[in-house]
Amino acid sequence: MSNVIEDIKRNFNTGNALTKLIYINVGVFLLFQILIVFSFLLSIADLRFPSFFALPADINTLAKKPWAIITYMFLHQSFLHLLFNMLWLYFGGKIFLSFFSNKQLISTYVLGGICGGILFVLSFNIFPVFANNVQYAIAIGASASVLAIVLAIATKSPNYPIRLFFIGNIKLKHIALACIILDILSIPKGNAGGHLAHLGGAFFGFLYVKKLNRGNDISSGFNKIMDYLSELFEYKNKLKKVYSRTKSNQKIIKEQAKVDKVLEKIAKSGYEGMTKEEKDILFKASKK
Repeated sequence: MSNVIEDIKRNFNTGNALTKLIYINVGVFLLFQILIVFSFLLSIADLRFPSFFALPADINTLAKKPWAIITYMFLHQSFLHLLFNMLWLYFGGKIFLSFFSNKQLISTYVLGGICGGILFVLSFNIFPVFANNVQYAIAIGASASVLAIVLAIATKSPNYPIRLFFIGNIKLKHIALACIILDILSIPKGNAGGHLAHLGGAFFGFLYVKKLNRGNDISSGFNKIMDYLSELFEYKNKLKKVYSRTKSNQKIIKEQAKVDKVLEKIAKSGYEGMTKEEKDILFKASKK
């Protein structure tokens, strides 16, 4: 088991942004599934819908937990929900990284998810059809983020060929267009909030690349925040290493002082006058 954990740590630390996003999504899903098991065994509150991290449609509720606009995009309702999104993320992300950087993948994922979340909240507070559900509606899932990535690569290289089973080669722009049309037509047929969020993410992916082609990176502000947090994290790690080395050096100095004290005693009264504790100190020092 320890080898498996070490392999996961190594793959996460050495992997690209796509690998990290998939690991985070899978890890969060497994964490909440474990919590569900414990909640069942201990007869405590049901955690199948972790409302603390899900995105609420109600603005007043959202104001009390603003982090939900980001955390919701890493939550999934079921294994199939996770699997479908991660497959889309993997294949879309692989193509994305052939045109863009790791940093751009993360910014498209997060900002696309935020854009999808904003459209979800606005829709439930604007359209009369949602008036009776706005207090209870929540959004979870990476779909808006994934659609942002798909639309980004479809906008960058619309004629990129994708080979599908039983169909053959199909252009990426046709896949993206089919996704948008299906989401629009599916709004009245259930999970309207989810489909609206998908459209919000898709819009960001399209806009992001269009602006980027004109030399305007609309993710620059987000990237600056991420760079600052990354530098802050690295700085804290350096402080921890320095503190660890300082503690180690202090320990060595204290141990050496004990050894010196024992050696002084031997010089004065000989080895026979030593206590068992002093003999142990000398023995351990001789092994180093």
